[in-house]
Amino acid sequence: MAKANVYIDGFNLYYGAAKGTPYKWLDLSKLCQIMLPGDLIQEIKYFTARVSARPHDPGAPTRQQIYLRALRTIPNLSIHYGHFLTHSCRMVLSGSNPVQKVWVDKTEEKGSDVNLAAHLLRDAYNRKFEVAILITNDSDLLEPVRIVKDELRFPVGILNPHPGSHSKQLQQVATFIKRIRQADLAAAQFSPIVTDSKGSIHKPPTW
Repeated sequence: MAKANVYIDGFNLYYGAAKGTPYKWLDLSKLCQIMLPGDLIQEIKYFTARVSARPHDPGAPTRQQIYLRALRTIPNLSIHYGHFLTHSCRMVLSGSNPVQKVWVDKTEEKGSDVNLAAHLLRDAYNRKFEVAILITNDSDLLEPVRIVKDELRFPVGILNPHPGSHSKQLQQVATFIKRIRQADLAAAQFSPIVTDSKGSIHKPPTW
């Protein structure tokens, strides 16, 4: 069994696989075991950012905190935070004729991909694993994946959460690439009630 570290791009996983499904209550340890049955999972590193309330979804921060609390019950999982950056910009109103431009508040998640790359490279240089696994389809991670595989000589696998095509850039450098399917998510759910040292953690009702 190869000793594996798993690096998870949380928003790539959510928007690629979980959003719009009944499988958001995802036990990442179970998912890794399902997807990597031949590996010994040493560490799972989950990269995300804290969401803010929005008029259309004021409960999002509460649901996220509940989920993060559930994730903390996984002994070998750590959570690493980036942040959101909101700025106003002028964009073309879709379908407008003549063309109209409107001001919109654009929110972008920042830091998670950089944090993931930094941890991946540091762990590779310190020989913390025998194989690295990334859950993402983000081609921005091409260069750190290439360095770990081609220069440091560690195999790097990609678990793609997106239902569409694999990133061509990642496909060119990764040792292997596999798709996370809905059946994998369904089989990797937490129990509806999870317990930690503070008490019970209930799956959010809307999930």
